[in-house]
Amino acid sequence: MAILDHWRAGIFFALALAAIAYAASVNSAGAYPEAATITQGVSSFKELSDKFTAIAQKKGGVYAYAVLRSAELPGGTDLHLLGHVVGDELYKQKGVEGIADCTQEFRNACSHTIVIGTLQEYGASEQALSLIDESCKQAPGGSGAYTMCYHGLGHGVFAYFGYDLEKTADFCRRMGTAAYHNEQYTQCVGGAIMELMGGGGHDPELWQAARGRYLTEDPLSPCNSGVVPEETKLFCYIYLTPELFVRAGTNLGRPDPGVFPQAFAFCDAVPEARDREACYGGFGKEFVPLAAARDIRGIDQMSDTAYQKVANWCMLAGAPDGKKACIEQALEAVFWGGENDPTASLRFCGVVPSSVQESCYGRLADNIQRYTAGERRMELCRELPPPFHAACTSGAPVDHE
Repeated sequence: MAILDHWRAGIFFALALAAIAYAASVNSAGAYPEAATITQGVSSFKELSDKFTAIAQKKGGVYAYAVLRSAELPGGTDLHLLGHVVGDELYKQKGVEGIADCTQEFRNACSHTIVIGTLQEYGASEQALSLIDESCKQAPGGSGAYTMCYHGLGHGVFAYFGYDLEKTADFCRRMGTAAYHNEQYTQCVGGAIMELMGGGGHDPELWQAARGRYLTEDPLSPCNSGVVPEETKLFCYIYLTPELFVRAGTNLGRPDPGVFPQAFAFCDAVPEARDREACYGGFGKEFVPLAAARDIRGIDQMSDTAYQKVANWCMLAGAPDGKKACIEQALEAVFWGGENDPTASLRFCGVVPSSVQESCYGRLADNIQRYTAGERRMELCRELPPPFHAACTSGAPVDHE
């Protein structure tokens, strides 16, 4: 049942690092000289993490994030986790107010860490809930930044409660509001599930024990168990994908596309159609960063060839609804709540197979309608194929079934 701790176990080859350091040195005249030398003398993620911690302590968390943004790093480096490393120092320096310095980069790692720090400082109190909510409302980005902040919080809540899913779900439930259809609650539980699948940085031993407790012989555990509340199961299935890769016998650091059909097949047994589509869709979420060699800094700058690779992997899902769900969630990862360059999403839908292209454009129309406004929305809607123009501009539901 052990999952590959690729962010801890990865050892960088000295020759590769030397080549990276040399290439980066060519551009060392920039504003952040550490970006050109950060990998020199590094042989593990821990050593790289320590270097970023030292920069944050010396020059501030904001400066360290700028270095992370521009540094040349080996493929497969967990940038989200490095973002947490810097965020830990930013919280020490600025407290909950530090969220005003956070951006959506590195999959919101900065805001994740700030809210985690708040919980650790104030405990599971009403004061903590109030501070967290106010800080999440200040999270920079578009309309999706607020609820995604709660996804990040879920990672920390899970660790705070000793990787206890029941206690985590109970605390997350207190965060939901009718105004947001309780999405704070469901996103929070989703973050906890994601942490269970591939985290453990706070306390590896407790995390491993939790995996032994919640991940049974059933490949769909814990999502199909009573441990996960019914209203959060969809998010559970979305974040289950790494475990399905492992169950299919592949290496999370370098998954083999040859086993993707077997991994997809586990989703066939999910009883509810909505949850089953979420299970399939989770693969699209994973395929995008995988095609980018885990470098999530430039998802919207990926080549058409890389996007085609993602689409081809989605086509390995046996069921037609699985292919559609995978493509739609891949599109979500490229669009990222409107934070990424939306022309990348247009390019993505333009290269997917014709059998799923309508679903892709339909989901993109939904996202444009939800996350953009005014003339910008009109401009983007006009870039869609004509059948989607009216629904995209009017805000009417887009039928892409």
